[in-house]
Amino acid sequence: MAKSLRLSEKWFRRGLWLVAVVFASFLIGLGGTLVGDLPRVEAPLQLDDFLDRPAALALRTEVESSEGAERRAQAALEQARLQRSKARSESQTARESFDNWIATRSATQQSEHNPEVVQRTQALDALKARERETQQAVEAQQQAALDARQAADAARQRLEQLEAGGYERMRVAQRKVELRVFLYRLALTLPLLVAAGWLFAKKRQSTWWPFVWGFIFFAVFVFFVELVPYLPSYGGYVRYAVGIVATVLVGRYAILALNRYLERQRQAEALPDAQRREELSYDVALARLSKGVCPGCERPVDLKNEAIDFCPHCGICLFDRCGNCRTRKSAFARFCHACGTGSTPAVGPAAGRS
Repeated sequence: MAKSLRLSEKWFRRGLWLVAVVFASFLIGLGGTLVGDLPRVEAPLQLDDFLDRPAALALRTEVESSEGAERRAQAALEQARLQRSKARSESQTARESFDNWIATRSATQQSEHNPEVVQRTQALDALKARERETQQAVEAQQQAALDARQAADAARQRLEQLEAGGYERMRVAQRKVELRVFLYRLALTLPLLVAAGWLFAKKRQSTWWPFVWGFIFFAVFVFFVELVPYLPSYGGYVRYAVGIVATVLVGRYAILALNRYLERQRQAEALPDAQRREELSYDVALARLSKGVCPGCERPVDLKNEAIDFCPHCGICLFDRCGNCRTRKSAFARFCHACGTGSTPAVGPAAGRS
């Protein structure tokens, strides 16, 4: 059809298509913002909403207290280990000094009766006792750290068991929220899709067609981009069911449209030539001729063959003679291309021959 349009009309149509696209883009932006805000209708879910709050608070407090006690026990344990290491070092040094002193000393009496030996031995015993005390302190802190760690682990385990049930209830509630949000989206997009279908069927060639097509683009985008990705899965049943229903509806519409078209063509081909020509749009006829098909039945015809003046399929007149100069011309042309005389409609087979 584009070949039959005037140059200005082509550019006007291109501009109107641009208007349709811009109009659709603004509608898509508005729709996307609205659809994106739909989840805010539902209150955000939190884990604590699905727990026994007093029990959860007590367990969390117990975990924090046990972890604090464990940290304090670990700090005390490090100090105790440092003191034990210091006591061992002092005891070891004193023992080595005493052994050296005994080895080098020239005693004239029994060492066990020597006061200095007794004094050094008592000092060593005191250091050994200090070492044992620090060892006991280390063991006590190790026990305290172990008790605190075990208490924290037990509290954490009870808290995890409590939260596991909460997470399961939260997942169930989340699925319900997702389903409700999907139904909100469906309630918003389904009327748009129905309206778009009605506009496509009834108004796509009306005066306001740019806005009609812009709305159609918007509705299709909202359905396939804003709705389909949020279809609840349920193992794919919903997605496949929607696909099947959509395919059946589109296929049914296409089949019925094809049957209606074939019936219209059959009835049109049964009409007289003059009446068929009156019902054919000038632009539609020129568009079909430019494609090498008959304007009446849309079957292929060799239009370059000058021996063919009528469609061999439906019998409609394709070429006739100018009433003024007798030049062979298209029967659908409004004026003779040779002399510019206005065309007179062909009324029968004789009109196609000189």
